[in-house]
Amino acid sequence: MTSNVPSLSGDEIRAILHKVKTIAVVGASANPDRPSYEVAAFLLSRGYEVTAVNPGLAGQTLLGAPVVASLKDLAAPVDMVDIFRNSAAAREVVTEILALNWRPSVIWMQLGVVNETAAALARAQGIMVIMNRCPKIDYIQLGLDQA
Repeated sequence: MTSNVPSLSGDEIRAILHKVKTIAVVGASANPDRPSYEVAAFLLSRGYEVTAVNPGLAGQTLLGAPVVASLKDLAAPVDMVDIFRNSAAAREVVTEILALNWRPSVIWMQLGVVNETAAALARAQGIMVIMNRCPKIDYIQLGLDQA
């Protein structure tokens, strides 16, 4: 999968991961074998405030974090929306984000998730878009635990 979104440098990703404090994980799973569970657990363990977004788990907690049905159900705006949905569904998520009365500073689409149309919509609203990357992998590769 190729992307027309400019590739970000390690320093740019590092700055994003330092700036972001609150994250909504769309498509979070309660199954510990799923990447969304693993990444949510990792982000929580590194001090990020995480809210899981999964309509099937709404009202429950996941890893001690609240679960809401949709982004409009968040108790407060978040800095970043991490999308664990397929590439086609990413546009639905971005459309949902753009319908909110607030904007995250970052939309992060996980490994294998690329949607140029969704990215263009978000960028047009001033939102940073990262596609086909994982914040956990970047966090580890950039050595942020040693920072």
